[in-house]
Amino acid sequence: MGRALAVLLPVAVGYLCGALPWGLWLGRWLRGVDVRTLGSGNLGATNVYRSLGPGIGIATLALDMAKGALPVWLLPGSPLGAAFPGGAEWCRIAVGIAAIAGHMWTVFARFRGGKGVATTTGVLLALSPPAFGVFVAVFLVAVGVTRFISVGSMLGAIAFAVVSLRGPASPVALFGVLVAGLVILRHRDNLRRLLHGEERRFSLRPTRAERTP
Repeated sequence: MGRALAVLLPVAVGYLCGALPWGLWLGRWLRGVDVRTLGSGNLGATNVYRSLGPGIGIATLALDMAKGALPVWLLPGSPLGAAFPGGAEWCRIAVGIAAIAGHMWTVFARFRGGKGVATTTGVLLALSPPAFGVFVAVFLVAVGVTRFISVGSMLGAIAFAVVSLRGPASPVALFGVLVAGLVILRHRDNLRRLLHGEERRFSLRPTRAERTP
């Protein structure tokens, strides 16, 4: 039982941190709207940006990144994570995956969350700043060329997985492969729209039709 708790407690805290639905809460607090009824219905920063404007969108992005980074930074060195089997590195990986899963399937919004990209970048920042740099660089180039957030997100995740697999086998490499698979899975509707030429391109200035009155 002690070993099980040593795993479950930090993972549960990581999940709950990741599950905080900032896009939903900020929309309600600041605009009195439920972002799930707007645009794509997603709780992630992209839909918030398009539907509620740059201010709330950027705030959502920052908070969604923080809820991935902070538990990965803090829990392994805390009393809660000290007894995690395999040590601090495995604790960081497990907490990071739990935080991403919390964002994707949040208990605070009937398990309907975002696609996990912002929270994933926060986890990457905490796990490996170089990996974070690879993800962000590929994301920015892909979005700059295609103007599709979905393409940047998937290519960034794949690039991180490829880079992590080039080194010796490690928990981070396993994390990279798993996260790339999760990100692509969560973007399956975007892939369908891309194939049919229906995916919306990103603009720094949302159109009036995309924003709430």
